[in-house]
Amino acid sequence: MAERVNVLLGVGAGIAAYKLAYAASRLVQLGASVRVAMTPRATEFVGALTFAGLTGKPVILSSTQADPDGAVPHIDAARAASVYVIAPATADLLARLASGAADDAVALLALTCRCPLLLCPAMNDAMWLAPAVQQNVDRLRARGVHFLGPVTGHLAEGYAAIGRMVEPEAIVERALQLAGGSA
Repeated sequence: MAERVNVLLGVGAGIAAYKLAYAASRLVQLGASVRVAMTPRATEFVGALTFAGLTGKPVILSSTQADPDGAVPHIDAARAASVYVIAPATADLLARLASGAADDAVALLALTCRCPLLLCPAMNDAMWLAPAVQQNVDRLRARGVHFLGPVTGHLAEGYAAIGRMVEPEAIVERALQLAGGSA
């Protein structure tokens, strides 16, 4: 990577959250600086300590959080970000982002970031195909938000259909493209 890429990684509350640990690790291995934010429910799927250990930085868990050095991460991390990736982008998270909600650190950062925003949806096929979800996707796309996936594959419900989150390597590759770096 020629120039230091700052990746902000927002982790949503879905079983696919475990894939983000690999993505964070891979980005760091490739020379990116990675800062992670998590929704409160995302911590039920993967612990914040996992991401702190992989990135070497405290995880952003609250909109009122202050880092040990006094920095306010939802401002400083947003300002420094080259790209903001949110995954898994669940139906609930897509609805909150489409409405402009700022009720957790992940959604708040989506409002404060000035860099490209990449959403990686993950949900079952019935949710993905629901008109309300598709309207939210259309609304976000109209604002210039980038999407990667979902793809057809094995879902947590035990069958194959549209709704599976893309694999971590695809997320890493697209994030670096949007940030102007390369893998």
